[in-house]
Amino acid sequence: MTSGEISRGPYSPYVSTLVNAAVVACEEKLGLDTVVLDLRELVDSFDALVITSGRSDRQVRAIADEVERLVELALDVKPIRVEGLSQGEWVAIDYGDVIVHIFDDSAREYYDLEHLWSAAPALRPQPAT
Repeated sequence: MTSGEISRGPYSPYVSTLVNAAVVACEEKLGLDTVVLDLRELVDSFDALVITSGRSDRQVRAIADEVERLVELALDVKPIRVEGLSQGEWVAIDYGDVIVHIFDDSAREYYDLEHLWSAAPALRPQPAT
């Protein structure tokens, strides 16, 4: 993944680092179909959504834990709020400028955030080989 160059130029260094740490965490825990949606042109409250899927509640929680760990290592920040961790069906990690959504397959299909935000430019990072 590049430094967040999606629609209107690169993200701020903070947002770029946060997005990259979240994407790496998703890759390391084998998240499926990870996508970054650039919402800067659509909303004022945050810049990006990172969306990925896990095959089970255990994997969803493992991805969420790894996102928190790598973001804290990269930026020394903790999320503002984490929702859904105990159920493991859909975890939302709110960092203010970036929100990370980790779904199981059925919840991702049901909520279909990519369709809801279809006007947003999307980047599908390629896993490291």
